Amino acid sequence: MSAYLIVDIFLRDAQRYEEYKRSVPRLIAKHGGEYLVRGGEHEVLEGDWVPRRLVIFRFPNRRSIQDLFSDPEYKPLRQLRHEVADSNIVAVDGL
Repeated sequence: MSAYLIVDIFLRDAQRYEEYKRSVPRLIAKHGGEYLVRGGEHEVLEGDWVPRRLVIFRFPNRRSIQDLFSDPEYKPLRQLRHEVADSNIVAVDGL
């Protein structure tokens, strides 16, 4: 069953975030993930959620997402993301 990773990210240092953006796609692919949305224009239709920058991925399953987050190669990139951005991240199973 596919799983989706939904990220709402607020960039505090867009210049340093470029390093993260260049480096992370290889790890996403390594764990079977693919980008579906990467910061495109969005519109809130209902509610009071105000997402800043949305990124959505599809993975083969939620285990693949967990493997990405526990991958030792991802650790320094995750640290970089924490330094330059505030993130809300959710993993959800698909149908």
